[in-house]
Amino acid sequence: MMRIGLISDTHYPEAGPLWDDAYERLRASDLVLHAGDLHVVEVLDWLEERCGVPVLGVRGNGDDGGGGRPLCAADPRLKRAQLLDAEGLRIGMVHDGTLPEWPPHRTLETIMQHEFGGPVDVFVHGHTHVPVVEELRGVLLVNPGSPTYPRNMDRSPGTIGFLELDRGRARAWIEQLE
Repeated sequence: MMRIGLISDTHYPEAGPLWDDAYERLRASDLVLHAGDLHVVEVLDWLEERCGVPVLGVRGNGDDGGGGRPLCAADPRLKRAQLLDAEGLRIGMVHDGTLPEWPPHRTLETIMQHEFGGPVDVFVHGHTHVPVVEELRGVLLVNPGSPTYPRNMDRSPGTIGFLELDRGRARAWIEQLE
């Protein structure tokens, strides 16, 4: 069995430092995935140091130098998209995995093909700051929300997520920080 901690949209430094509660809860993981908008690559360092586990991330729209922010530094742990094989499952992660009603060409299937070269079993994303765990056409979709800017509101304790993998089965949940 494997437990993966999920975090997104930390927005450091504008959102301030990550809550100690987030680090404490993520320590129970074997791996942490950051679904983008970290803004500085040091966030990955802090997660690794404080949680004691490997960390992988993806670039978000706030990491590309837009909106007056500096470009988030290059790092081998940080990619546009991540694809992992673990416990018999394919896990894909990008920052913006939202599925709008329009345009019709942006579907779950087209996003998976474009970002991961085909279907995945678990699709992790961020961007909206709204936590979601749902299944769509056989794919487990997980957005951990934001630990620092929940639902795009002012700085307050938000949410993180977890993914538990066991012999080809995945279970996900969201935890509210205190």
